[in-house]
Amino acid sequence: MLSWNRFADVVTARWSWLITVTLLIAAGAMIGLAGENASASASPVPIPASAEAARAALAAKDFPGGDTAPVILVASRDDGAALTPDDLAAADAARQRALAVTGVPAGPPLTTSQDGVAALAVIPVDAGLTGFDLSDRITALRTAAAENAPGGLQVQITGGPAFGADIANSFSGANVTLLAVTAAVVALLLIVTYRSPTLWLVPLLVIALADRAATALGGVVTTATGLGGDGSTAGITSVLVFGAGTNYALLLISRYREELSHSDDHRTALRTAVRNAGPAILASNATVVLALLTLLLAVVPSTRSLGAQAAAGLVVAALFVLAALPPLLALFGPRLFWPFIPRRSHHAAEELGAWYRVADWVSRHAGRVATVSIAALAVLGIGVLVTPTGLSQTDQFRVKAESVTAYDTLAAHFPGGLSDPTRVIGRADRVNELQAAIAATPGVVSVTPGGTSTDGSRVQLSAVVDAAPASAEAFDTVTALRDNVRGVDPGALVGGSDAQALDARDAAQRDQRVVIPAILAVVLAVLYVLLRAALAPLILVAVTVLSALAALGLGGWVSVHVFGFPALDNTTPLFALLFLIALGVDYTIFLVTRAEEESRVHGTRRGIIRAVSATGGVITSAGIVLAAVFAVLGVLPLIVLTQIGIIVGLGILLDTFVVRTVIIPALFTIIGPRIWWPNRIDPAPVPAPEEARL
Repeated sequence: MLSWNRFADVVTARWSWLITVTLLIAAGAMIGLAGENASASASPVPIPASAEAARAALAAKDFPGGDTAPVILVASRDDGAALTPDDLAAADAARQRALAVTGVPAGPPLTTSQDGVAALAVIPVDAGLTGFDLSDRITALRTAAAENAPGGLQVQITGGPAFGADIANSFSGANVTLLAVTAAVVALLLIVTYRSPTLWLVPLLVIALADRAATALGGVVTTATGLGGDGSTAGITSVLVFGAGTNYALLLISRYREELSHSDDHRTALRTAVRNAGPAILASNATVVLALLTLLLAVVPSTRSLGAQAAAGLVVAALFVLAALPPLLALFGPRLFWPFIPRRSHHAAEELGAWYRVADWVSRHAGRVATVSIAALAVLGIGVLVTPTGLSQTDQFRVKAESVTAYDTLAAHFPGGLSDPTRVIGRADRVNELQAAIAATPGVVSVTPGGTSTDGSRVQLSAVVDAAPASAEAFDTVTALRDNVRGVDPGALVGGSDAQALDARDAAQRDQRVVIPAILAVVLAVLYVLLRAALAPLILVAVTVLSALAALGLGGWVSVHVFGFPALDNTTPLFALLFLIALGVDYTIFLVTRAEEESRVHGTRRGIIRAVSATGGVITSAGIVLAAVFAVLGVLPLIVLTQIGIIVGLGILLDTFVVRTVIIPALFTIIGPRIWWPNRIDPAPVPAPEEARL
């Protein structure tokens, strides 16, 4: 407490504005030196380097053409009619122009589908291209291919590199849009919360600057550690910084406004607010940061990158709210609240408000309220068991990109795996046995040689799989193929798009099994350190997990049955549970630390009522802000981000209005002072205002 006293004295002193200026200068320098976060335009990396598909892709570089990746040119007519000889000639000319862009003198000839409706050609591109370089190359190919195409002929580019470029391109300008919409949403909600034309500007500017500094720092961290990243990690990090930063600011300003009703000097009130709200903000921040750092235990590269970037971003957010915001509040004084400037009051007005009445009613009916609320969350959680999981590559976009529409055309007129065969790499002296094992695998329709490695020790074979890409049937075929080829060559590798999608699914499932328990352990440990009680942390974590599962079940149902998404992405459950558990504990910490403070004076039942009365408004405001900020993820083009926004937004609202307002007060009332054991918090009861008047 002594350290917080000193900190509060420093950030509220008359010269404390110099701290804010110093932070502004440091942030500006960081932004300038770091430049643009290059990861914001990078393509996501779905599998770890240790995955079999990744090892197969690395081994393929030892084969002729192994340093290239196939891009598919697809030609078809707008009206769906068969291609005419003139159309085929124009499509072949488009193929020649595309090859000229890549610098490859020749490539495989044009192939026409059996029904004559579509034609394809494979255009090799440099497999090492990523980010802006890949995007520029795909754009150049599309421009060249479509040049001088006759009316009615549609020439498009698809394939793995094209999908990667479209994902990267979808974030070109999208993060700026996300930032603008997020800032607008936060500004609107702050205006509604404080009903002041001026107050909202101060926290918003502090948080916006923190976001820019966090973006720069995140780029430095991921570059220095080699974790990389992509546009989705940058977007999610901005949402977290804005959401959590606004929550911290709301808590601090709410306590400041409360203390202004007890003090004539605004600096004294602010000092008390920092001293009392600071520990809760720091504990909340530490919980979320430590939970995010558990993502470093993941094997999916983009997941690990998000953990590092977001953790760094939230540290910056807390630093700016605790060190840059109080000096500004001290500088401008209570007039920032105009026209509703808080005045000194000599009665506990908060106990007579709506939140007091709600908490008192919940406490009086604690048993029934807890039973009904917990049962309702359990019913919502059943949705987790019936929601399908796993999006294919073509299902990633909310608005179909060219790579998706071209692939749909391709899949409609050619066998499923013809345009992107599965690759098998094995020993050259076992080529006949490997070919026989591949041909005998159910779901494989053909197998052809694909060349010999430069040292002659390995052979590559191409297997066409008769299944939709990244479907359950394709996964079954790849799994059986791996088993069969390893029966004749234990060192054989199976790669390709379907194998990569299978490895991505397995990696995501592994990360869920490892990271989610780690998140729970971190949250539980923080609550034990904070509360020093045996029972309270267990109950609070259990309720938070139940709420998170209910949100996942409800949000999954909404995603599939309301928005029409085919399934949840493999990474959605992990990210959704991470944010719901970590951010949900934010509100738990805000409420329970205040409940402990009040219970020491008024007893557990009256303490939790007074805590809900004092924090109900700020927790509700913070919850609505955070839910709205996560809903803004819907402006980004990937379905996985929209799903995270839906689930986390709904979960935060459940957490705000059901868990913090109803379930926790009811459980604390039922359990009573034993909730704090071994701490003894059982003072003589203080009568409620209504009781005192009788």
